[in-house]
Amino acid sequence: MISDTPIIARADMMRCALCADAPCDAVCEKLKPSSFLRSVWFENEQTAACRLPDENPCLTCSAPCERACVRAREVPIRDLMNRLYYQVKPECETPLPQDEERLQCDLCGVPLENPFLLSSSVVASTYDMCARAFEAGWAGACFKTICTLDIHEASPRFSALTGGDGSIIGFKNIEQLSDHSVAENMEVFRRLKKKYPSKFILASIMGQHEREWGELARLCQENGADAVELNFSCPNMMEEGLGSDIGQVPELVERFTAAAKGACHIPVLAKLTPNVAAMSPAGKAARRGGADGLAAINTIKSIVGVSPHTYVSAPAVRGHSAVGGYSGNAVKPIALRFISELAQNPQLKGMHLSAMGGVETWLDALEFILLGGGSIQVTTAVMQYGYRIIEDLKSGLNLYLAEKGFASVKEAIGLGLDSLSPTTDVLERDTVLFPQFIRERCIGCGRCEISCADGGHQAIRLDENRRPRLNGKNCVGCHLCLLVCPQRAITSGVKRISR
Repeated sequence: MISDTPIIARADMMRCALCADAPCDAVCEKLKPSSFLRSVWFENEQTAACRLPDENPCLTCSAPCERACVRAREVPIRDLMNRLYYQVKPECETPLPQDEERLQCDLCGVPLENPFLLSSSVVASTYDMCARAFEAGWAGACFKTICTLDIHEASPRFSALTGGDGSIIGFKNIEQLSDHSVAENMEVFRRLKKKYPSKFILASIMGQHEREWGELARLCQENGADAVELNFSCPNMMEEGLGSDIGQVPELVERFTAAAKGACHIPVLAKLTPNVAAMSPAGKAARRGGADGLAAINTIKSIVGVSPHTYVSAPAVRGHSAVGGYSGNAVKPIALRFISELAQNPQLKGMHLSAMGGVETWLDALEFILLGGGSIQVTTAVMQYGYRIIEDLKSGLNLYLAEKGFASVKEAIGLGLDSLSPTTDVLERDTVLFPQFIRERCIGCGRCEISCADGGHQAIRLDENRRPRLNGKNCVGCHLCLLVCPQRAITSGVKRISR
C-alpha cells in the first residue's frame, strides 16, 4: 500500500549519482539496478518492488555492482535491493497495472495520452529534443516561446541552490525565448505532427502588439499546434512591456488574449505570472478575452547567491548579474497555492488548469492534480535528470490510481480543494495531536531534543539510553520534531488531548 512515508527514501541512497548508462547495470547479470534505484529516488519504491522477479538474485550475490559504481562502495546497492525485496514488496497489495488507460485525459477537449507535458523552455526547443521526449513517453510538449524578437542569450545563464546530496533544490535562469526564427519553429511543428500525430503540441507565443499576437497564433494553428499558450509571465525580457510586465496588468492580459483567440480556433491558454499578490485578476481577464484555460506558474523573480569576493550575484556575466526566474522543487508550495487559488475561484470554473512549478515526482504531480490541475508541465527536473523521469511519473501515478480505484486520472482533479482554506481562521484549535516515536528506527542522535528545546516547547528529553521521552504537559503538537528527525523515526500519533 502506498504510504505517505516511504519505507526507502532518497536519504537511503544519497551517494547515488543516477548515472547515464550506469556501470552497475553493466556488471549485473540478473537485474538492471539503476532503474530500481532511480524509482526509489523519485518516490516510486513500490512500483520498483513490484517489478522485481520472484526470486531474489541479490541475496547471495557478491555485489559487483557496488564495486563498479562510479562512487565505488559508497552506494549500498545490494542492501537497497534486499530492502525492496523484504520490506517493500510484502507491502505491495495492488498489482502493477497492465496498461496506462487510467492516465488518459485531455487538454481543453484535445486527448492526452497522460497528463505530462514538457513546459516551455530549453527542454522543448528543437525537433530532436521533442522527438526524444515523445519516444520516452511524454504526452506532449509546450514548445519554447516563439517570437519575432532578435534573441541573444547571456553566458552563463543558470545558477542554483543545492542540497546536501548535490541535487538542485532551487534553480535560477536568465534565459529568454526561442532564438530560432518563426519559420524555423513552424517547420519543427510540421515535422513533429507528421511523425507523432498523437502527441500534443502546445505552442507558446509572445507578441509585441495585438496584431503580432494574432498572427503568431494563426501560424501555430496552421502548422500543426494543438493549442496555443500565451506567455504573459517570462520575468527575463530585455524589453519593457513584455512577459511578466503584461501578466501584472489584467487589461493587457484581456486585450492580447482576445487578439490571439480571435485569430485561431484551437484552444488558447494564458500563462500567468506568479510575481503578483493574487493571480485571479489576471485569470479573470484572460477568461474575458476568450481563453479556454490557464497555465501557471512561471518562474519567480529572484536573486540567488552573492559572491563574498566579487560581490556579484549568480550567474555572473562579466562582472554583472540580474534578477532572474526561480524554479525547481523549492517553488512548489508557491505554485500549489496559486493553482488552488485559480481552481477555487467560481468565476474561473470550467477552465483547464495546466499546472507546473517544482514537479519532480509523481507525488508532486498528484498534489497539483488534487488541487485542480488538469495537466502537468515539467522543466527543471528534466534539466537535472533527463526525459527518463517520465517512466516513474507515469508508473507511480498509474499505480496510485489503481490502488485508489480510480478509473481515470480525471476523477482525482480537485479532490483536495474542499478541505483547503485560504486563511487559518477555520482551523480547529482545541486539541493536541502528540508525536509518536518509532523506537526501532531511532539512533539516539538527539536532533528532536535540540529542536524542541531551542525552537519548540521543551517537551522532549533523551533518557539514559539516548531515546526520546515526551513530556505531554509541555507538548503542543507542533510536530517540529517529526520534520527534523533524520531517521524518519517520528510520526504523527493518534492520541489527542483537549486543551
